[in-house]
Amino acid sequence: MSHALKQVFNKDKTFRPKRKFEPGTQRFELHKKAQASLNAGLDLKVAVQLPPGEEQNDWVAVHVVDFFNRINLIYGTISDYCTEQSCPVMSGGPKYEYRWQDEHKYRKPTALSAPQYMNLLMDWIEVQINNEDIFPTNVGTPFPKNFLPVVKKILSRLFRVFVHVYIHHFDRITQMGSEAHVNTCYKHFYYFVKEFNLIDTKELEPLVSVWVGTGY
Repeated sequence: MSHALKQVFNKDKTFRPKRKFEPGTQRFELHKKAQASLNAGLDLKVAVQLPPGEEQNDWVAVHVVDFFNRINLIYGTISDYCTEQSCPVMSGGPKYEYRWQDEHKYRKPTALSAPQYMNLLMDWIEVQINNEDIFPTNVGTPFPKNFLPVVKKILSRLFRVFVHVYIHHFDRITQMGSEAHVNTCYKHFYYFVKEFNLIDTKELEPLVSVWVGTGY
């Protein structure tokens, strides 16, 4: 890791507070297992695979929280440069515009600036992953029937953060010397969602050229 990257990420400047796993819980142990695989330098295609004897929903839940933390951190490092003026539309270049919709204020897809979209997105994800009815933390508590649909929506929206950062702010990422970190995080995310079929291939199209460009 470069000195510049250490400076940025050691400050732990997240866009939102990180969600942490409680020590001693099953999720904490799974999180440690996932991190150990990454730290061991395993091929990411292998690292994302479900470990023998583990439940898929538990494995997916741990990774959703981990990706939220990591992408939250990546966006936090460039958020000062993602403003109403620089990014009046939440987009990934001229071909892709992302509109916000929720069950409260924005009942219809609504065009927003990138920072507005990011604020709503991170708030919404926090509510989902802190909801015990969707992401139960107690061992033996079953996951709800809508768990995977919620997860797919979370991950597809987090993917949009990658799109926006790559297309509109990658010069800043490069200036910080953190492109290798971001590329690895995206590679990890990509292999995970493909392994468990969590994002439609068509939705991944905005970063196909980036994927090829990173050599993966």
